[in-house]
Amino acid sequence: MPTEFPQVDLPCEIVAWPDVTEDILNIYKQSCRLKASIFCVCMEGDMKASINLIDYEIKQNDLVTLLPGTIIQFRERTEKVKLSFIGFSAECLERINLIKKFSKSFAKVSEYPVVALMPEIASYFNDYFTLISRVTYNEDVKMSYESIEAVVHSTTVAVDAVYQTYSGIARPITRKEEICKELVQLVTQYYSTERKAQFYADKLGISLQHLSTTVKQVTDKNVLDIISYVVIMDAKAKLKSTTMTIQEIAYSLNFPNASFFGKYFKRYVGMTPLDFRNS
Repeated sequence: MPTEFPQVDLPCEIVAWPDVTEDILNIYKQSCRLKASIFCVCMEGDMKASINLIDYEIKQNDLVTLLPGTIIQFRERTEKVKLSFIGFSAECLERINLIKKFSKSFAKVSEYPVVALMPEIASYFNDYFTLISRVTYNEDVKMSYESIEAVVHSTTVAVDAVYQTYSGIARPITRKEEICKELVQLVTQYYSTERKAQFYADKLGISLQHLSTTVKQVTDKNVLDIISYVVIMDAKAKLKSTTMTIQEIAYSLNFPNASFFGKYFKRYVGMTPLDFRNS
């Protein structure tokens, strides 16, 4: 199993298109890791895809939610496929904390990246994506940061509403997948105060070695990768969208001081929090 996947981002902060066909999907024929976040609805046909190394069948009126860091690979289609989608680039998401946007449904979004919609609801998403597509491709319209964030907000609110009412269709999953699901739920609950893998192993009632091996096999990540992903997402959003000092952000995430937070942030992002804020 490869340990690194090509990373794919979007060319601008918002990309929306109501007529995504197989030609465009060919970009994702090989496994890649998304830096962006993509929300799409299957309007015609059906196809198979691997999302975080788990196979799914995507059918007409299905909503597909792909968060940053998702490993995605589109496989064969059984008939002509048309998707309608909106996506937000990594640069756009640096100002947004998706965990807070999805609130209590974040763990469910991670667990069920593909959910079935009523045809009417699917058409609403398609209409909205079509509208945003018209706006973003109009050279005479210049979207402000506030407008872009409003689009992110309206999209995530709509998707969050879907997941809050989604009961989850039972899909046979392995014990290893169940452990990873429970880990994500725990991390989203405790990430601001607990960053040691042993804490989560204890919470799950399994050994650290068992947890580490299981997470690596299922997600191709290690436990600290999952914890840091959530911590860094929150830190980036606070750096870009609040006036909190770096020390205040460090304390809000339970780091002992700004220096320790800075080293942690640079390890995963490649630059200091101040450089990131000014970028």
